[in-house]
Amino acid sequence: MSTDNLPKCPACQEDMTYPDGDNYVCAQCGHEWSIAVAEEEDVGLVVKDANGNLLADGDTVTLIKDLKVKGSSTTLKVGTKIKGIRLVSGDHEVDCKTEAGNMLLKACFLKKA
Repeated sequence: MSTDNLPKCPACQEDMTYPDGDNYVCAQCGHEWSIAVAEEEDVGLVVKDANGNLLADGDTVTLIKDLKVKGSSTTLKVGTKIKGIRLVSGDHEVDCKTEAGNMLLKACFLKKA
């Protein structure tokens, strides 16, 4: 791997890093981090819908089952279209606007439209 492709140090943002075994090391501040974690972050967020299709920011999705909104008597009905989703990390991967307001949903309850 050439030095042009090495990541910047997450601690000091300098580009004086080098590989050392299973870790990257910053020559400037001495910070060490895992090569595997750094490569995982480069891949980005991968979120799949209920059918296994990859989702991306801005996609339109459809609910595949009725979902009760926690803390409310509102229910999101099956077949509801949701436009302009945004992917986030965490247990609930999809941030979106619905008729019940802004909410986070799990991708396993959605299918790409």
